[in-house]
Amino acid sequence: MMRKNTWVRLAVAVALSLSLTACKDTKTLQENEQLKAQVAELQKGNGQLGNDLQTMTAARDALTKENDALKAEVKALKSKHSGTKATSRRHRRS
Repeated sequence: MMRKNTWVRLAVAVALSLSLTACKDTKTLQENEQLKAQVAELQKGNGQLGNDLQTMTAARDALTKENDALKAEVKALKSKHSGTKATSRRHRRS
């Protein structure tokens, strides 16, 4: 009777440990699926940010070119008018 009891206890222990392992595996699988979904979402967001960055960079480059052109235009206009300064019509009192 003692041997039978030992075998039953051993069998119950093995069954419990297998069921706990199965539960852990199920939890792990669920966590992995959630993490995969999060990674996919982050990759999608990363791709969108990359596209936004390219758009912003192109816009910045266009604005830089326009700014440089305007600066050159202002400089050219200043140099044309800097030589012809009106003389003062005030008379000096002596």
